[in-house]
Amino acid sequence: MTVPTQPPAATPGQLPVTPDLLYTQDEEDLRSAVRALLADRADAPTVIAATESDTPYDPRLWEALATGIGAAGLLVPEKLGGQGASHREAAVVLEELGRSVAPAPYLTSAVVATETLLAPAQDDGPAAVLLAELASGTRTAVLAVPFATPPAGARAALTSLDGTVRGVADAAVADVLLVPTAEGLYAVEATAPGVVVEPLVPLDLTRPLATLTLSGATGTLLADADASTTAVRRGLLAGAGLLASEQLGIAEWCLAETVRYTRERHQFNRPVGSFQSLKHRMAQLWLEVVSARAAARNAADALASGSPDAPLAAAVAQAYCSGVAVHAAEECVQLHGGIGMTWEHPAHLYLKRAKADSIAYGSAGSHRAAVAELAELPAP
Repeated sequence: MTVPTQPPAATPGQLPVTPDLLYTQDEEDLRSAVRALLADRADAPTVIAATESDTPYDPRLWEALATGIGAAGLLVPEKLGGQGASHREAAVVLEELGRSVAPAPYLTSAVVATETLLAPAQDDGPAAVLLAELASGTRTAVLAVPFATPPAGARAALTSLDGTVRGVADAAVADVLLVPTAEGLYAVEATAPGVVVEPLVPLDLTRPLATLTLSGATGTLLADADASTTAVRRGLLAGAGLLASEQLGIAEWCLAETVRYTRERHQFNRPVGSFQSLKHRMAQLWLEVVSARAAARNAADALASGSPDAPLAAAVAQAYCSGVAVHAAEECVQLHGGIGMTWEHPAHLYLKRAKADSIAYGSAGSHRAAVAELAELPAP
């Protein structure tokens, strides 16, 4: 895949670079490949069946996504075994994963864990070795912090490799745990002695949560304490910024499905979508989705170009897109006549994913506070 050249970040004294919110042809080609794969391997009955099983992630789907398409290594430089792409391409993958609510550890492993490892990575260091494994899709990793941790809360969860961390997303299916401690960032094998991963019952059954307990565990030191904080903040920032693209995908599916349904559903011998009140509700939702797309694309572009405004762009995207995804999912359920209460219909999956995403990597309130704080800073 040819990676489009990103504009350089603005330097002090220069006007800021205008963000590119449009999709390139390469990004559209990537979208088509991911959408076709998910339509074949992660349709609604398949996803619902997965939530009822003990193994919510289909290893064949992950292999096809991570290895066949190469999505797992999009953020990893080519010299470290990855695709050498950018956050823009990763955002497109997340849009499609949100559109299908497919159970896959992409956000936690290929984005957050990968970005965390990129900070301390050296060509021949342990972080680089692990990055190559993540890029190949043969292993997955998670950052061992609560899923609700915002980028501003990038602190050591534990004093040492002893203690408990609750609400870690995808910890139950990860091969490696990236554990930030007061001593530094460690890579701990999930099956190592002294490691206990206890699955929880989450609201969103398509993204499992777990409680991680370490007792005398050992791991490989990847970064010292100061570098660990920087690495964790980098990972959480990428997670928050690109989570907006997943929320955009959720909202787009909910709007498209609701429009389709209200065109086909008839009442009083006319489509229910022709009623003025429903037209207004769907028009308002369309405006929100378009605005969410702009915010999500701006965050992805800022991360890809290394813009100094990336923290602000990510905070704005999360403050807005999380609410749009929830609103779209709620309208989807309501305008389907409350069919979200029917287990066989996928509407409830989107509502649960949107609700869970609304507090992932910080709530909308915490991101609004971050916007207020960042907006008061002088221009770089």
